[in-house]
Amino acid sequence: MFKWWFGIKFWKRVMAGFVLGALAGWAFGPDAETWFGPLGDVYVDLIMMIAVPLVFFAVINAVSSLAGQQSIAALAGRTFAWFALTAVLAVGVGLVAGYVFKPGMGVGTLQVASDYTPKDVPGVLDMLFHLVPPNPVAALSGAAIGKNADGMKVLVPNNGTVLQVIFFAGLIGFALVKLGEKTAGLRKLAGEASEMMIQVTRFVLEFTPIGTFGLIAALVGGYGFEQLKPLFQFVLALYAACAFHIIVVYGGLLLAHGLNPLKFFRGAFPGMQVGFVASSSFAAMPVSLRCAIHNLGVDKDYAGFAVPLGATIKMDGCGAIYPALAAVFIAQYTGIELSLTQYVIIALASVLGSFGTAGVPGTAVIMATVVLSAAGLPLHVIGYLYAIDRVLDMMRTMTNVTGQILVPVLVARETGMLDQQIYEAASTNVGMEAGDAA
Repeated sequence: MFKWWFGIKFWKRVMAGFVLGALAGWAFGPDAETWFGPLGDVYVDLIMMIAVPLVFFAVINAVSSLAGQQSIAALAGRTFAWFALTAVLAVGVGLVAGYVFKPGMGVGTLQVASDYTPKDVPGVLDMLFHLVPPNPVAALSGAAIGKNADGMKVLVPNNGTVLQVIFFAGLIGFALVKLGEKTAGLRKLAGEASEMMIQVTRFVLEFTPIGTFGLIAALVGGYGFEQLKPLFQFVLALYAACAFHIIVVYGGLLLAHGLNPLKFFRGAFPGMQVGFVASSSFAAMPVSLRCAIHNLGVDKDYAGFAVPLGATIKMDGCGAIYPALAAVFIAQYTGIELSLTQYVIIALASVLGSFGTAGVPGTAVIMATVVLSAAGLPLHVIGYLYAIDRVLDMMRTMTNVTGQILVPVLVARETGMLDQQIYEAASTNVGMEAGDAA
């Protein structure tokens, strides 16, 4: 019955949702948020529903499977090294974009966004201590311990629990390996559960065109041109910097590894689309995982470990390009001449701080606060950019997601864990296919 629908390439269905959503937002104006926004909210809820169990079973299966094939420590070290190297390159791109576009010059007087509130910046040690879940069940439910107005401890939502899920799942995977044949059945069950969640992911992803329609309609209807006009130069600089990083930097790294960049972007495009419209690396993670394995040929066990990890700590857009560009913007706007030392501090704070703010909601604003504090720049000025943060977040997140798919591809290529035939075929479909609907 739906063979014709599944016969249309996934990215084309999503693109249609994007275009129709933009038209609906333009036609309905602010009312688009009321009429179409819930479609986007339900879609994001569906993605978040599957993300934690997908990560949990994928990491258990990955660790228990990889332990007998490759050194997990070596793979993790190589992955972290590429995370750091690409982050350094991203900071450089952000700084150069600030120098070229000069987004802080001639913008007039700006007002701090009415809904902006200063962010609490967690330390690196706080992140490390928070890595161990005091209650694994709470971590799996996406909740943590907080306090209400009366001081009573309650469960509260917390995106940072994703790292706790990875930690706990990794321990279970190591335990299964240590116990050997005693847990052969459990290892098989973990693999089957992982396959089950991948299939559930394929079902959920079929709602992506509808979710895209709702999210874009609400965005276009809610944002007016007047809100963007004073900071248009900053928006242009960020989009240009992210595009340069994706096309030139990532493309160059792929060429250096003997891989065709066009094939990569073709295979990664569905994940990039979802990252752009949902503005959440975690929400895009199930699609990114599917892209890495199904479209680009990364070994499913390694991808099951690397992609979820990247979705929590690999933030080239939010954690590197944006803070660096924001620092230059603020220096230009306030008339502060940045010294060479401050440039070095901005680069170091951006790279190191991104690991310390892993999984924290509002990562980009947190990271900008970290960098501005380290460089001695006025913190309140970040509130000027908060009014257009949703528009900025789309491109930042797409950059994050692209890097989260890229690094596993590079490491897989270096370690012989990349299926070259799948990579060269580079499918663009991550949901169901025509044959599944028969």
